[in-house]
Amino acid sequence: MFAYFFLALRDLLDCAEHSRRDAYLAEAVDMVELERRMRLLDAND
Repeated sequence: MFAYFFLALRDLLDCAEHSRRDAYLAEAVDMVELERRMRLLDAND
């Protein structure tokens, strides 16, 4: 039971993180800004 809860919580947090990153990338005004933001996210991983 605990393992199922842990996996469900992990999936929920992964989904929230992906949504946050998608929103951040969507705010870029041009391709240069988008690429800069993508590099920044990659560097933080």
